[in-house]
Amino acid sequence: MRFGTSSTGVDVEKVTLSAGDLTVSILTWGAILQDVRIAGVDHSLTLGSDDLADYEGTLRHHGSLIGPIVNRISNGRIKIDRMMYELERNGKDGIHLHSGAQATQRRAWTLVDTSDTHATLTCALPDGECGLPGNRMITVTYRVSAPATLSMEITGTTDATTAMNFANHSYWNLDGSEKWDGHTLQINADAVLPSTPLFYPTGEILDVTDTAYDFRKPRTITADANSFDNNFCLADHRRPLHDAVTLTGKSGLSMSMATTEPGVQVYDNKSGARPGKSTYEGIAIEAQFWPDAPNQPAFPSILVTPDETYTQVTTWTFTR
Repeated sequence: MRFGTSSTGVDVEKVTLSAGDLTVSILTWGAILQDVRIAGVDHSLTLGSDDLADYEGTLRHHGSLIGPIVNRISNGRIKIDRMMYELERNGKDGIHLHSGAQATQRRAWTLVDTSDTHATLTCALPDGECGLPGNRMITVTYRVSAPATLSMEITGTTDATTAMNFANHSYWNLDGSEKWDGHTLQINADAVLPSTPLFYPTGEILDVTDTAYDFRKPRTITADANSFDNNFCLADHRRPLHDAVTLTGKSGLSMSMATTEPGVQVYDNKSGARPGKSTYEGIAIEAQFWPDAPNQPAFPSILVTPDETYTQVTTWTFTR
């Protein structure tokens, strides 16, 4: 189904998948997860738009597949194989944020395979794109299964050692309410990465015990009491699929996220509101490696060599 035409003249398609009680829509622009619906619920569970121009503007991070490096890189540079690579400094004070203007969320992907229950898209990044080495091929498959599970598998290959850290950047509000106040959040993380004033990690790995970041047991969250823009440490390496986060609305609708990734960034939507909507409307929960890893020797590496395949699997299961 045609969704729109980008400002550069690219036609963008919308693919709708359905199984059991779950229906989701994917865009070929940014591999965006545009709409997520459960039977019997009259609103989307994720924040989206029906206007492609929004996704090229203020909503460029809503639902999109961000890469090749999600999150922040301090000082706008990384070292790979003893060579320093200068990246676009598109954030405050020289920060490299979400891979800049050439990122995967800011371009059309190619739809290569689809059925009623899955869609596979690819994106080619030539050597030097986003400031990084390697001719890279990125593939993502979204798949739905009954009764209500959405899975996402991302793979990436390269012909030169490079950096890869992808994440789906969906914002969630299970109640369809003005703000996410009153949701209950549980995160299976024993540690968190404190942030600098510019929101990249200080380098400390902080035990969450007796801190405001301890969500190992479910806690009700409000925008007034809780501020989020941190990476929670699920592990120090990629693992088989494991339970990571559970978000539950006041309605009782629940979303459980499992992932192979060692971290999850939680962001409170304090900026970047949808047109006509308030800030704090949705909460972003992004499975990924720890941010700024190339500049933090104690963090798990995000480097990928030509003889490796980057592989991430993340699933979202919805229950009522």
